[in-house]
Amino acid sequence: MIELSQLTKVYGEDVVAVDQLSLAVGQGEVYGLLGPNGAGKTTTLRMILGLLQPTSGEATILGCRVSTDPLRMKQLIGLVSASAGLYQWLTPRELLQYFAIGFGLSLEQAFQRTRELAEVMELERFLDRRCATLSTGQAQRVNLARALVHDPPVVLLDEPTRGLDVVGAKIVFDYVQLLRQSNKAIIVCTHQLEEAERFCDRFGLLYRGKLRYEGTLAELRASTGQPSLVDIFLKLLRDDGSGNGSSNIDSAKEAVLAQ
Repeated sequence: MIELSQLTKVYGEDVVAVDQLSLAVGQGEVYGLLGPNGAGKTTTLRMILGLLQPTSGEATILGCRVSTDPLRMKQLIGLVSASAGLYQWLTPRELLQYFAIGFGLSLEQAFQRTRELAEVMELERFLDRRCATLSTGQAQRVNLARALVHDPPVVLLDEPTRGLDVVGAKIVFDYVQLLRQSNKAIIVCTHQLEEAERFCDRFGLLYRGKLRYEGTLAELRASTGQPSLVDIFLKLLRDDGSGNGSSNIDSAKEAVLAQ
């Protein structure tokens, strides 16, 4: 479904943000793309979306290549980002219909899709209130529904629980389960490693732009001898040959243990 082949992004002459990243995510699979700040997670998502041009390599979804058809790639993807806002003066109904039509749905299809998502995401109580009046959790539900309005086969979630309380985070977890049941291919980028352990099927651990470990949690435990994703990251930093092991571990603790 999603295939990344030697995907690379270099800024200037020597700043390598993503370094020959190759991975595949199948239908109905939740893949956790994890790493501390600066690991290359968001850069990778932007290249998949066609918002950044790769220096080399390729991203492919259902045979569509971002290098040759970036517009089609965007139509195949639903993006959920903690930094994405809502049009405050629109209601959730108006917003979902607006984006549905923007993705090429007819007016009747937009109405039908809005009704379906309102039921699935439990938006009915506030569907006709201005987005400016919604709580954080309600706004996040609308944001999640917006990513699905065109029924994309692939969903990318970039720090989807950042800034949310326990109730808001649960909404995201339930949403991920819904996506899995709908046979979407899902990539989740998050710092919340303990949460990722609960809902991701496989993991790719990025560090300094490189994919250092990949596999199920059981496979990662077996290959590293560590019990959790947090411990695996700390082992990775201890094994780093840069000579900055101690300072790296201190900064990593702030990045990967901040819950």
